[in-house]
Amino acid sequence: MESGQGINGMWIAERWRDFEVIDASGGEKLEKWGNYLLVRPDPQVIWNTPRTHGGWKHPNGHYHCSSRGGGEWEFFSLPQQWSIRYGEMTFWLKPFAFKHTGLFPEQAVNWDWISAKIRGAGRPVSVLNLFAYTGGATLAAAAAGALVTHVDASKGMVGWAKENAAVSGLSDAPIRWLVDDCMKFVEREIRRGNHYDGIIMDPPSYGRGPKGEIWKIEDSIHPLIHACAALLSEKPLFFLVNSYTTGLAPSVLTYLLATELRKRGGHVESGEIGLPVRESRLVLPCGATGRWEQTVPR
Repeated sequence: MESGQGINGMWIAERWRDFEVIDASGGEKLEKWGNYLLVRPDPQVIWNTPRTHGGWKHPNGHYHCSSRGGGEWEFFSLPQQWSIRYGEMTFWLKPFAFKHTGLFPEQAVNWDWISAKIRGAGRPVSVLNLFAYTGGATLAAAAAGALVTHVDASKGMVGWAKENAAVSGLSDAPIRWLVDDCMKFVEREIRRGNHYDGIIMDPPSYGRGPKGEIWKIEDSIHPLIHACAALLSEKPLFFLVNSYTTGLAPSVLTYLLATELRKRGGHVESGEIGLPVRESRLVLPCGATGRWEQTVPR
């Protein structure tokens, strides 16, 4: 079963058991990550409501923003590393740079969609995951039976993803782990004549490749999608683009995918992804996703 599509067409990651947004108020959110409570900043939370849940006063970790930019963690009986599960997958967590834990739980709604496409294909499927981070989408695709190529510019993130695969029982899954600049890798794959049935990408707003290559999403995302379109197989299943860039509307992802894949037919849709908030019963918006899928048998 996939996670649901709720208010205003938002895709909601609502199948978590080990994670929950308990409350959100005054620029922060109170989250349950397994057995631990974290308070972290969130720029979408511009409303102020009473903080009645006791976890606000007694979290295991609290990330404090600085007026000068950035911020720092304050810990209260929080281990250096712990794990949570989602379906067949297990993820190692640890608080690190600028409020992050190594996992974006809202992406579970995309993992479910990817898994359903792969399981429903009834044939071998190859998937390319770019800007693959700690491997959530990689593990979802591999657990569904796909052959996966995982590419990220950070050696540390690729190592972390391998650890997640191991603890998820996917050490022997057909996953190719690569530390590389995503655009350069795609260009080489085109020259090699390689193709994929599914492509996933979650590009940052700004970043650097392993050799200092500059990535700016407003300049680079369209050329990358254009290049990746040439990597799709004769019978492609899907092309998914996720973005956390402020100001990049979901409709822009629709336009980019529709423009580059119009000769393929199929269907494109886009929307916000979000997480339910227990106390207020609101849904916290957490980024934008565009999805192309082949709807006509080829």
